[in-house]
Amino acid sequence: MGAKRKAAEQRNDAPVRPEKKVKQAEGRVDKSERHSKVKLLFDPKPDWHAAELPALEQKEVTAIPPQYTIDDLHSHATTLLAAENAAYNASHLSGSSSHKFLSTIMASGTLEDKVSALTLLVQESPLHTMKAFENLVGLAKKKSRNQALMAVAALKDLLGQGVVLPSDRKLRAFGKQPALLGAMQGKGTKWTAGEPLPGGIEKKHLIFWAYEDWLKKTYFELLQILENWCNDEIEYSRSRAITYVWELLKDKPEQEENLLRLLVNKLGDTDSKIASRASYLLLQLENTHPAMRLTVTNSIESDCLFRPGQSLHAKYYAIITLNQTILSRKEEGVANRLLDIYFSLFVQLLKPSDKAAVPAKPRPNGKVQGGGGKAGKMAAKKQKAEERTDEAEDQLREKMMAQVLTGVNRAFPFADTNDPAFEKQMDTIFRVAHSANFNTAIQALMLLQQISSTKHYGAERFYRTLYESLLDPRLFASSKQVMYLNLLYKSLKADLNAKRVQAFVKRLLQVVTMHEPPFVCGVLYLISELEVTFPSIRNMMTEAEVEDDDEEERFVDVPEDGADVGQQQQQTARADAAARPNEGYDPRKRDPEHAHADRSCLWELLPFLQHFHPSVSLFAESLLLAQAMPPKPDPTKHTLMHFLDRFVYRNAKSKQAGAHGASIMQPMAGSNAADLLVKPGEGGARAGAPVNSEAFWQKKVEDVAADEVFFHSYFNQSGGKKRSKVSDKKQKKRAGDDDEEGSDEEGEEEIWQAIAQSRPDVEGADEDDDLSMGDLESLYSASEDDGSEPGLDLGGGDDEDEDGVAGAMDFDEMDGLPELDSGDDALLGSDDEVPFDLDDDEAEAEPQKEMSASKKKRTERKKLKALPVFASAEDYAKLLADEPDDM
Repeated sequence: MGAKRKAAEQRNDAPVRPEKKVKQAEGRVDKSERHSKVKLLFDPKPDWHAAELPALEQKEVTAIPPQYTIDDLHSHATTLLAAENAAYNASHLSGSSSHKFLSTIMASGTLEDKVSALTLLVQESPLHTMKAFENLVGLAKKKSRNQALMAVAALKDLLGQGVVLPSDRKLRAFGKQPALLGAMQGKGTKWTAGEPLPGGIEKKHLIFWAYEDWLKKTYFELLQILENWCNDEIEYSRSRAITYVWELLKDKPEQEENLLRLLVNKLGDTDSKIASRASYLLLQLENTHPAMRLTVTNSIESDCLFRPGQSLHAKYYAIITLNQTILSRKEEGVANRLLDIYFSLFVQLLKPSDKAAVPAKPRPNGKVQGGGGKAGKMAAKKQKAEERTDEAEDQLREKMMAQVLTGVNRAFPFADTNDPAFEKQMDTIFRVAHSANFNTAIQALMLLQQISSTKHYGAERFYRTLYESLLDPRLFASSKQVMYLNLLYKSLKADLNAKRVQAFVKRLLQVVTMHEPPFVCGVLYLISELEVTFPSIRNMMTEAEVEDDDEEERFVDVPEDGADVGQQQQQTARADAAARPNEGYDPRKRDPEHAHADRSCLWELLPFLQHFHPSVSLFAESLLLAQAMPPKPDPTKHTLMHFLDRFVYRNAKSKQAGAHGASIMQPMAGSNAADLLVKPGEGGARAGAPVNSEAFWQKKVEDVAADEVFFHSYFNQSGGKKRSKVSDKKQKKRAGDDDEEGSDEEGEEEIWQAIAQSRPDVEGADEDDDLSMGDLESLYSASEDDGSEPGLDLGGGDDEDEDGVAGAMDFDEMDGLPELDSGDDALLGSDDEVPFDLDDDEAEAEPQKEMSASKKKRTERKKLKALPVFASAEDYAKLLADEPDDM
């Protein structure tokens, strides 16, 4: 035993090889110490682009190095990058418990777990985890939408919100690195593998440049994947894809041209939701990066608006995106660019779109295909489809025209319009003012008013066009009447020619006789407001018309002897008429200034004093008698729909509604208030009590508005009747009447009246008698209480007169009514008895006649007993069908 122990001790004292020592101590070495033994050229960090590189001598690039030299350096750099990744995987990803857990998840976890694990790995050090990044890109290429979109979302978070991409510059390709090109100048132009690196370049530089080049190519590959998903047939996939494109474009400048092109192209998506979403995202991009407004505008112009073969649908969404661009005084160039685009679009939209009919091609035998006769069913159907398509295109063109005018109105205050080329565009706007759509013409007139008031271009021509628009019959059915009234108010108030304003007032009163009360009230209020600025309007209502003949003296030569006095007078009158122009009012003049409206009176105002609408007559009376005008009219309060809504007791909203939508282009509350004559919904804030409330009934007639007098008197009368009915019911209740039986009696009376109105023959021959169903039932129950059959007179000593019952209703006429299944209690009971006066002498004188009448009444009462209270659905439908149309 001792020899064995001694030999063992000698073996322990023997020298041990270093490799064996390392293996023995591996379990005891700390992880951080083991990692430090593997030297990496780059420290693992998320923001790899912030790493400090050794400084290189900056040289001016005078010559481009040969391409093969750059390719050799790139190959060498790629090898170094792969070695750096391998060293990181061997040292960092193999020993850490967290990395082992991530490896287990990537091997056996769900797809969502795999994506999360790969994302965490890339976030730790993007330069050292290229393999994980490639796995994410591979998942994004899968055909499964759920898996692919999940991977794309993870890549978007890494590249957009993360720090993988630099936020202050774009990525550079390997051959376009400024430091590399500077180092390759002079003697370092040529380089082959195995030689020292030229120009002081180190391995760290090559790894950095190689990874940046790889990331740039991988990012472009991701854009190609996004482009495929933007064209997917599923709406959800397209919506997610364009949202990812917008987030990448908003966060990082890399590939912004391609990303912007992808987003602009989706304005032409066939689905309106996607196109509207793309428009919204472009506007949000402009709000986030105001410096990109001109870039986005140019991209929309080149890639969508003026792209050959582009559809009207895409152009429409491009226009509504441009006209919502937010402008400022500092961005005059953007406003000028927008105006150029708008006027170019005017030229396109105003071109005639009449499609010439394609003649039928003749056959070789000289005959037209189809015989040249009337088109068949399929041909007529095809022609109708083409007509509907053409009509839809025309409507879309009108909508585009309106949106372009909106854009011009918004861009005009911020643009530099001193350019003489701008005056040449005025003819185009005047052409739009005579377009087929009256709403579009109103917008063109608003633009012309803005231009004429600020730049003084074509003011006379504008007022002539506005004066002509008053006679346009499309104004009657236009939905922009409030806008038109505000345009008239703004234009006439700024006019300096009183005679022209008087001509406008004269024509306004002539045309509003055919309009609805809301527009008439607005015009009368407009005249009252103009009267403050132009007092000469009041003279047209207070002073009489004066003819020129009354003021001037005429001298006529005395006729010579023998001359015809009458003939000479006629010649003199014709000569005077030819020499003196017509100085009276001429409504046919195109120029309002030469209409001489100041020489006439406002006779057209008198018919409105007897107008059927009380508000119109009130406004007219106040205007004529120079009284205080009623409050500013609300166009929504004088419509027929508002009048009918009062009968359903639709109360006003408690608070005023806010602006429509959250767009910043919505007008601010109170902005340009001085230029607005009327505003829809403005009277809602001062709405009083509902017309069916007691507070409204108790008002005095003097305090009630003119259009609510009818409701005040109606509800006062109706309320009085209701109060009297309530008092009568209370008195009956005090007298001991049963409320439940009374309600049954009232319900039965209503049912009987409905049957009698639908079938006049049920009511009987005597319509003046007020005998009810309850009276007949009480008579029937009373005869049962006496122990006799209904309708049988046993002794004649009873006080009931059956002749009165027979005279009240002719039951023979009820045989035509439908017989329904009903029991003995088909008619509701009643305790009311109807007294009848009996004439005993007449009863004794005719006993036989009395008996025959009694039998007849007994049969009729049996039929009445079998008559149900309610009819079946089929019988009730038949009754309704037989009802006269005028009921």
